[in-house]
Amino acid sequence: MCDMNELMNRYHIMRHGQSKANVLGIIVSCPDNDRNGDYGLTELGQEQALAAASASGLPPDTVIYSSDFSRARETAEIVRARLGAPEVRLATALRERCFGSWEGTDTANYAKVWAADEAGTADEAGGPTENSQTESDVEPPSAVLHRLTVFIAGLEQEYTGQDILLVSHGDTLQILQAGCLHMNPGRHRQLPHLETAGIRRIT
Repeated sequence: MCDMNELMNRYHIMRHGQSKANVLGIIVSCPDNDRNGDYGLTELGQEQALAAASASGLPPDTVIYSSDFSRARETAEIVRARLGAPEVRLATALRERCFGSWEGTDTANYAKVWAADEAGTADEAGGPTENSQTESDVEPPSAVLHRLTVFIAGLEQEYTGQDILLVSHGDTLQILQAGCLHMNPGRHRQLPHLETAGIRRIT
């Protein structure tokens, strides 16, 4: 589905700008913990989003879809305003990867999840539980890729020849790129890191 030779639209991905969670160094991947927008963009994150939009070269008719997390939604709105693009559409398929029991812990724990992704042993990422043998509750890379490819399949039915910007999160977008390159999605960290407010064309 993500075969770059077959898609009818031009897809661009954008990671949200610097967020308050980034600055605090905590993992926020559960929608319920973002209901009040407490982990939206910092002032720097807003500036990053505006600068990225200005330098993107994207046309005013760009279709923008965003994760409904506040940090992504705010980024998308800044881009929309700068481009003069149509209304941002929210999509749960673009949400942050669910990090399960690591929720609210230090972002240093990402490395444990990524090591398990790389080794193909996602169960070992398990989160800070008392029983080290407990099955992982981290969303597997394959599941992230599946929800994204199903989403893109829907966009392919709705649009043709369109620039489409997907505003989302680090792991979500790294995994999508791996899928588009026909890589094992568990090896997504082998790809160049997408910095905050980074925009990259994938098709």
